[in-house]
Amino acid sequence: MAAHPAYPVGLRLAGRRVVVIGGGQVAQRRLPALVAAGADVLLISPSATPSVDVMAETGEIRWERRRYQEGDLANTWYALIATRDKAANDAASAEAERERVWCVRADDAEAATAWTPATGRSEGVTVAVLTGTDPRRSAAVRDAIVEGLRDGTLAAPAHGRAKRNPGVALVGGGPGDPDLITVRGRRLLAEADVVIADRLGPRDLLDELAPHVEVIDAAKIPYGRFMAQEAINNALIEHAKAGKSVVRLKGGDPYVFGRGMEELQALAEAGIPCTVVPGISSSISVPGAAGIPVTHRGVAHEFTVVSGHVGPDDPRSLVDWASLAKLTGTLVILMGVDKIGLIAKALVRHGRSADTPVAVVQEGTTATQRRVDATLATVGETVRAQEVRPPAVIVIGEVVNVGPSA
Repeated sequence: MAAHPAYPVGLRLAGRRVVVIGGGQVAQRRLPALVAAGADVLLISPSATPSVDVMAETGEIRWERRRYQEGDLANTWYALIATRDKAANDAASAEAERERVWCVRADDAEAATAWTPATGRSEGVTVAVLTGTDPRRSAAVRDAIVEGLRDGTLAAPAHGRAKRNPGVALVGGGPGDPDLITVRGRRLLAEADVVIADRLGPRDLLDELAPHVEVIDAAKIPYGRFMAQEAINNALIEHAKAGKSVVRLKGGDPYVFGRGMEELQALAEAGIPCTVVPGISSSISVPGAAGIPVTHRGVAHEFTVVSGHVGPDDPRSLVDWASLAKLTGTLVILMGVDKIGLIAKALVRHGRSADTPVAVVQEGTTATQRRVDATLATVGETVRAQEVRPPAVIVIGEVVNVGPSA
């Protein structure tokens, strides 16, 4: 068998009997894919890892707590043998051969009648790689192909009925570092005809776009008689109605002070399909990048994220600063650099200690990130003296002093 290459084939196992012999680490890795394929999985093993045990408890698989016995592979479509008992493995493998059951052996690939490829998936495409009996090489080739499909460097356009319909994707680009955008967000960017980008989005990603892609700076859309958001909504609708694939690239997450829902509502009213891709919010990622956990055992059991774009005494403010001052957890303020002095005074006035630590992280996760530390009593003056500029995330609470950089 080793003189001939394996014949690749995709097994359709939905509703069909699959037997897994052995409940160790190999089974733990392979079982989720078998369950996802819809297989009727029977595990035969006197013991199993905790993860496999949970799969049995939740009904994803059936588990008979015993050793392999002759006849276990009757009426089986596919078998995975993964025990440490070579005699049992040989016996099960021999039964599979007699019963014409495709059988994978974890301990001896040459004795198996089937090999498990290194497998990966990206948006409906399954990549399966076989390199004989070299699993590490298979995994490396698999990873390279899947990564290329996900980030758009390997083109695999859909055709016919599978072709993606034009529409709009609201993509959260994360806090600024281009590597922190989600895999799905990066793939949609690679497929876009038009990208309408925020100033706070990961700008470095725009250089990777194909030459034909039209990039529109949301801050420079001619507003005319419309407000800025209305103009952005109209631009999204206009390009989508022209049959183009449009990505609205936003900083952080579309729904965390990103006005994403306003854009989705406008698109829905216009009858345009919209996909929302969550992004990593700067409210947790930027503190983390600066060495600050927003929660920590024995220090903070909760964190609250608020907008600081209007001051505490502004009638437009929807924030209950008096209640926030009474909390003992972490307070994260976005868009509050120019109002932090007023915010700090309000918190102290309502009962938060003036000695409460504060960290202001400017341009977090980027090459120009910097952290400025203060207290509620000093943060207003410190921000002015240090010339801190937006975008910056402000963290208030004892967690500021937890990390090694504190």
